[in-house]
Amino acid sequence: MSAEYAHARRVADIDWAAWQAVDVATLVFVLDGEDILLIEKKRGLGGGKVNGPGGKVDPGETVEQCAIRECQEELGIEVRALERLGEHKFQFTDGYSIHCWVFRTRDFSGVAVETPEAAPLWTAINAIPFDRMWADDRIWLPLLIDGLAFTARWIFDKDSMLDYQLDLLDAQAALQLSA
Repeated sequence: MSAEYAHARRVADIDWAAWQAVDVATLVFVLDGEDILLIEKKRGLGGGKVNGPGGKVDPGETVEQCAIRECQEELGIEVRALERLGEHKFQFTDGYSIHCWVFRTRDFSGVAVETPEAAPLWTAINAIPFDRMWADDRIWLPLLIDGLAFTARWIFDKDSMLDYQLDLLDAQAALQLSA
C-alpha cells in the first residue's frame, strides 16, 4: 500500500495528476425493467455490504474483460453491451487506493445464483438499500441508472466518506471515458 496520501482528508489534499492506485477494479450494474441486480458481498473490500458485482482487474485483462469475468464468477451470469459510465478514484486514509470503472447494462443471460463471493439481490430501483451500501453510492448510482457519465474522486477513512468531488461529463467527454 502506498502511504503517500494517507494524510489526505479532502480531495484537494491529493495531486490527482500524479496519483496512482494500488488496484484497478470494476463494478457492473445490471438493469432489467424497473429492477437492478445488486449483490450482498461476502468477503474482501466491502464484505457485508450491498454493491454491484465486480472486482480487481487481472494482469493483461481489459476493464471490460474484468467486468464480464466478475459477473460470471460472482453471479453466474453473462453480461454484454456494457456501457462504461463512471470512473472512481478512491483514496483511503490507511494508504490503500483503488481506481474503479463502473458499467451498466441491460443485456445479460443466465440466472443470477449465489456463489462463495456474493448473493444476488434483485431490487426495485426505487427501493435500493443505500443504508447497506458504501456512503458514496447514494450520490452516483442514481446518475449511472439514468445513463449519465461521470468521474469522481473520494476520500474514505475505513467506511466513512470524508470528502468527494464528482463531475458530470458532457457527451464528448463521456465518449472518451468509454474509449
